[in-house]
Amino acid sequence: MSLREGDADLRIAAQMVPGPEPVVFLHGFGSTKEEYADFTRLPGLAGRGFLARDAPGFGAPTSSRLDLVSVPFLVDVAVAVLEQLAIDRFHVVGHSMGGLTALLLSGRIPDRVLSFNDIEGNLTAEDCFLSREIVTHHSDDPVTFLTDFAARTLAADEFSSALYSSRVLTTVDPHAVRPVFESLVDLSDNGCLLHRFVGLPMPRIFMYGEQNAHVYYLPERRRRSVTVVEVEHSGHWPMYSNPPAMWTALRKFLDESQAPGEGVPMVGGRAEHRTEHSRPAASPR
Repeated sequence: MSLREGDADLRIAAQMVPGPEPVVFLHGFGSTKEEYADFTRLPGLAGRGFLARDAPGFGAPTSSRLDLVSVPFLVDVAVAVLEQLAIDRFHVVGHSMGGLTALLLSGRIPDRVLSFNDIEGNLTAEDCFLSREIVTHHSDDPVTFLTDFAARTLAADEFSSALYSSRVLTTVDPHAVRPVFESLVDLSDNGCLLHRFVGLPMPRIFMYGEQNAHVYYLPERRRRSVTVVEVEHSGHWPMYSNPPAMWTALRKFLDESQAPGEGVPMVGGRAEHRTEHSRPAASPR
C-alpha cells in the first residue's frame, strides 16, 4: 500500500488475512513481517484476522525520508495503516522496538485495542543496552555502524543471536538506524514507559525468554493485572528460539482476553508466581 505520512512517501509491504478484530503484529529492530506468517497456519490461530507488515526502513518497504523513522513516526504509520485498511478494533502483538511502538499505539487509541502482547518491548532505560551503542559506539558512517552492530550481536551469549546477526544486515536500511535508536533511548530513559504499560486498560501480557530473567522486572504490587509469560529455551527472540511455546502462550492469551480478568503469571504454559522477571543488558534494543 502507498501512504503519505508527514513529509514521507511510503510504500508498505504487508501480509493480511481479512477478518473482524484481527491480530496486528509489529516487529522489532532487524526483523520483518515474515517472522509472524506462521500465525495463519497454526491450530487455534488460523482463521483469525491477521496483519503483519514491515516498518519503514525494514524489510521490503520504501520511504522517501528514512531520517524520519523514529518510534513516534512508526506509531503514526501504524495508525495510518489501520485507517487505510479500515481496521477498527484489534489485538496487537509487538516485539522489542515493535513492543514499544505497540505500547504507544495502545496509549493513543486504547478504546480500539482489545489486548496487548508485549514481547520484550522497551519499558525502562535498562532495555536499550545495544541501542545505546548509537552513542557509546558512535560512527558517522551508518553502514559501518550497522556492520559493527551485527558483529557485536554475533558475539553475544544469547539464544538466536547468531541467527539474528546473520539477518540484520539484509533487513535494515542503515540510514534508519540512528533515528530509530536515538528515539528508543530517549523514550526508554524519559518516557515513563513502565508506568504507561501498567496503566493501560486492556488485557496485557508481557512475554520474555528464560535467559533474560535476571535484570528487569515488573513490580509485584502492579502485576495483578498483567499476565507474565516466560518462554523456555529462549532469549530475546522467542520466534527464533522456541516458536511453539511462543505461539501456544499467545493463543492462550488471546482466548482468555475475550473475557478480561486478573492476570495470571505463566511460565512455559504453567502458572508460576515469581517476584520479578528480566532481560539481560545485552538485548539489542
